[in-house]
Amino acid sequence: MTALALQIKQWGQELGFQQVGITDTALPDAEAHLQNWLNSGFHGDMDYMQRHGLKRSRPDLLHPGTLRVISVRMDYQTEAATAMHQVLTEPTSAYISRYALGRDYHKLMRNRLQKLADKIQAEIGSMRPGSMRAFVDSAPVLEKALAEKAGLGWIGKHSNVINRKAGSWFFLGELFTDLPLPIDAQATAHCGDCRACLDICPTQAIIAPYQVDARRCVSYLTIELHGAIPETLRPLIGNRIYGCDDCQLICPWNRFTQFSNETDFHPRHRLNTQQLLEVFAWNEAEFLAKTEGSAIRRIGHQRWLRNIAVALGNAPASALIIEALKPMLAHESELVKEHVSWALAQQQLFK
Repeated sequence: MTALALQIKQWGQELGFQQVGITDTALPDAEAHLQNWLNSGFHGDMDYMQRHGLKRSRPDLLHPGTLRVISVRMDYQTEAATAMHQVLTEPTSAYISRYALGRDYHKLMRNRLQKLADKIQAEIGSMRPGSMRAFVDSAPVLEKALAEKAGLGWIGKHSNVINRKAGSWFFLGELFTDLPLPIDAQATAHCGDCRACLDICPTQAIIAPYQVDARRCVSYLTIELHGAIPETLRPLIGNRIYGCDDCQLICPWNRFTQFSNETDFHPRHRLNTQQLLEVFAWNEAEFLAKTEGSAIRRIGHQRWLRNIAVALGNAPASALIIEALKPMLAHESELVKEHVSWALAQQQLFK
C-alpha cells in the first residue's frame, strides 16, 4: 500500500493535479464546526448544506466502505486573470470571480479523477476489486476539511484552503476508496495574527476568524441566493456581478501562486474585461451562448440581470446607465424589475 500510495501521487501529477494527499474519514472537529455553523443559520437559503444529515462529514455514509479519501488540488490562476484586481477600481467594469472566467472545472477534474481511479484499478487488478468514487463539488463532501487532513493546506480565517507554496487559487476534488492506504500528515495553520481577509471583506461576512456568515457574503448573494438581494447590502457589492475574491486577493500567501497550464481555465468571451453595460445588454440567448460550459450559467439570465442592475446602481451617475436601465422596468421578471428600479433610484440620487 505504501508503494501504491506513492504511485497514486505520481499518476495524479501526471494527470495535471498539482498535489495529491491521502487521509482517513474521521472528521469530528469539522462535523462539530459545520453543525454550529448550521445552527447559527449562517448557511442562509443553502438548504442542501443540511439536507444530507451526517453524510457530509462521514464519507463512509455517503459511499459505504470508504476507508480513505484521496484529495487533490488543481491550480486555476492564469496570467490573464491577474489584472482582475484592477477591475474593482473601475466601477463601470464587470467583476467576475477568477474561478468562473474559464470553462467550468467540474467536468474537467472529475474526468481526471476517473482516469486516476482507472489507473489504480488496473494496478490492483483482479486480486482485489476496489470500490472508488470521484467527487468534485458534486455531493455532500467536506472537501476543505479533507484537503486539510490530507496535507494539501490549512483552512484559513476566510474558510478557504491555503497552501504555503501555492496560495489559495486552486480547485479541490476527491476520490473515495476502500483501499487501506497510508495517510499523510495534516497541514498546520500559518495565518498567525493576520486578519487581512476579515478587514477587506466588503460586507464584513467574515464575522470572526474561521466564521463566515454566508448571508452577507457577496458570493452567496450573487450566486446562491435566488431571491432579492437585501437592500442594505447592495451598495457594498460594488461592481461584483458574480462572486467575490477580495479575501483571496489580499491574502499574503497568494504571492506564491503558480500559474495554471490548463487552457480551459483561461478567460473566455472577454469575461475578464467586460463592461457592465455590455453584459447587461445580453439577451437570454446571448447569455446562454456566452456562458456555455461556464459555471456562470447556473444562476440563469434573470439573476445575471439582477446582479448587474445592482452594480449599475453602484456606478457613478451616468445618462448612458439610466438609458440602459429604463427599458428593463418592463422586464417580465419581478426580480429583475425590482433591482432595476432600485438601481435607477440610486443613479438619480447621485446624479
